[in-house]
Amino acid sequence: MKFTCHADINVPIHTVIALFENPINWKEWQDGFISIEPIGGIPGEVGSKSKLTYDELELIETIIRNELPEEFKATYEHKHMVNTMSCKFMKIDPNITQFEQEIHYTKFNGSLPKLMARLFPGMFKKQVQKWLNLFKTFAEELNN
Repeated sequence: MKFTCHADINVPIHTVIALFENPINWKEWQDGFISIEPIGGIPGEVGSKSKLTYDELELIETIIRNELPEEFKATYEHKHMVNTMSCKFMKIDPNITQFEQEIHYTKFNGSLPKLMARLFPGMFKKQVQKWLNLFKTFAEELNN
């Protein structure tokens, strides 16, 4: 399953990138985010691994590419699924940045996750779009 979501943010690209890169901000736009813990490599660099903890789940993030603003790409592993996320930031004009996320679910483990993905694929996209919208609101409110 693969899909793309985006949001146009009324904030300059350099500010959007700084907000995105700082894990301290993640709780402002990712529901239930608790912490990030480096578990291998140099944080932020290609090949590094981190454990992301949320209220209801833990993910292992492996950075595949980090060439912001062009692209940040990572895999996220959970006991029930694996996905790859690509984040791209495009300068629309000096004060507007487009934030695009492409999500590609590559593996579902267990019958319930497979069934959910088959019957309700829109719920996955809805969650990603929700976080993009929350990021947009956070960035715009912070910069007004």
